[in-house]
Amino acid sequence: MRLPAVAGQFYPYSGAELKAQLERMMPQSAPIQVLGVVVPHAGYVYSGQVAAEVYSRLPKRDTYVILGPNHHGLGSPVALSRDSWKTPLGVVQPDLELAEALGGSIIDYDEVAHLHEHSIEVQIPFLQARFADFKILPICMGMQDEETAVEIGRELARAIQKLGRQCVIIASSDFTHYEPQEIARKVDARLIEAILNMDVPELYARVYRYNATACGFGPIAAAITALKGAASGKLLRYATSGDVSGDYSQVVGYGAIVFT
Repeated sequence: MRLPAVAGQFYPYSGAELKAQLERMMPQSAPIQVLGVVVPHAGYVYSGQVAAEVYSRLPKRDTYVILGPNHHGLGSPVALSRDSWKTPLGVVQPDLELAEALGGSIIDYDEVAHLHEHSIEVQIPFLQARFADFKILPICMGMQDEETAVEIGRELARAIQKLGRQCVIIASSDFTHYEPQEIARKVDARLIEAILNMDVPELYARVYRYNATACGFGPIAAAITALKGAASGKLLRYATSGDVSGDYSQVVGYGAIVFT
C-alpha cells in the first residue's frame, strides 16, 4: 500500500479537517461530460480552489488515470503504480486490469517513483470527496520529452479502448514557477493557448521558446494525445500563488482546464 507522503504538509493530516476543507473549496457545479483535465498540485491553501473548479465538474467514471511529473528523480522514468493508495479519507484501489493492458509498453510497473511524489497524491482526496467507488491508474513521468509523452498517450488510448473503460484522464501540473506575476501570466497564457488547441508540437515549441517552467508539460501532452480527436479544451480558472499570499514578486501559476 502506498502511504501518504505529504499529508500534514500539502493538505491536512486529519481526515475530518481534510474533508471539511474540501467541502469549503468545492463549488456547487453540475457535472459535465469531461474526458480529461489539467489541474495544479501545490498545497491546497494555494491551488486547492483552482483544482476544485475542475473536480466539482467531474462525472463519475470507472477509473481516473492520473499523470504527474516526477519531482524527485527516483524510480523508473515512466512509472505506473499498481499499489492501493491511502489518504486520510481512506484507501483507493488501482485498476489492475487497465495496468495489465499497458504491460510491455514504454510504461514500467514501478512503485519507487511514487514513494515521495506529491503531484499524484494531492489529486486523490478531491476524487474521494466526490465519489465513493472508483479506481485510479497513477503514472509518474520522469521523462517528459515530446516523443515519450506522445507514446504514453497513444498507449493509454489503446488500452482504454481495448477494455472499453469509462475514464477521465487527469494531468497534474503547475505552470510558471517563481517569476513575477506579470511574466508568469504572459508565459502561462501562451502555454494554455496551445493546450486548449490540443496542439502538442506547439506546446513543446512554446515551452522551449519562452523557457517555461511548467513542471508537468509531459503529463499534459500525454493527456492531450490520449484524447486527440475526441475533445476540445476550456480554461475554467487561472490564478497564481500571489493571488493568495499577496506577494507578486515570485509566483507559481495554476490552471484549471477541462477537455470535453
